Amino acid sequence: MRRLGSVQRKVPCVFVTEVKEEPSTKREHQPFKVLATETLSHKALDADIYSALPTEKVDGTCCYITTYKGQPYLWARLDRKPNKLAEKRFKNYLQSKQNSQGWVPVEKHNKQYCWHSSVVNYEFEVALVLKHHPDDPGLLEISAMPLSDLLEQTLELIGTNINGNPYGLGSKKHPLHLLIPHGAFQIRNLPTLKHNDLLSWFEGCREGKIEGIVWHCNDGCLIKVHRHHLGLCWPIPDTYMNSKPVIINMNLNKYDHAFNTKCLFSLFSKIDNQKFGRLKDIILDV
Repeated sequence: MRRLGSVQRKVPCVFVTEVKEEPSTKREHQPFKVLATETLSHKALDADIYSALPTEKVDGTCCYITTYKGQPYLWARLDRKPNKLAEKRFKNYLQSKQNSQGWVPVEKHNKQYCWHSSVVNYEFEVALVLKHHPDDPGLLEISAMPLSDLLEQTLELIGTNINGNPYGLGSKKHPLHLLIPHGAFQIRNLPTLKHNDLLSWFEGCREGKIEGIVWHCNDGCLIKVHRHHLGLCWPIPDTYMNSKPVIINMNLNKYDHAFNTKCLFSLFSKIDNQKFGRLKDIILDV
């Protein structure tokens, strides 16, 4: 598969949008909605949207893997300002390590990004990744993937504490977090690029039970449409991601030293090669 685009900035909508003075269903206390018109945007047309690769837009928090301290490293997007106490505590840290695009390296002592640190192990240079099984596109797989294979890629972190947990992972008692590379879930049966056809697809198609669509264009440009652009709700009770079975591929015997017994990698190794009907069914024994 061709190299997919990397999310480094706000992704534009496939349609021209307009603002309506109605309460938002996406953000609390927002008195307006941003809705798609029936007109394709110039950015989408200029990027040759008709030959682009459509993929599922995953609802998570954006991460990035690049080299840091001479090794592959996970970076988190600094999306919001910390409170006064945290700002004082992290001021020097952020000034010295935050890069120009607002990414912060995730380190063990950086408790602000504890969810992110649960999905990486720098000693063995692996990340906890959810993707399609290589031999069966209808089956999901959770595995330990080398960080070097994910270099210069952006990913979504999903999990128990992320964005209201729309995929129903785990519980507060048994928190679960996973990384999904952007573009990992291709959409096979997308209708024509017309407002009404896409609306019908989201409402009536099983594959349409997703947050949105991201098109990966040949020039590297990314174009998206969110359910909210079409006046539809998100999150929804029964997502497409949770309609697929998932298998655990977490054999850690190839590593010279043992993982921390309480980390997610070790917990998944206890259920290695087990198959579940859906992600919601996975409960980790801690």
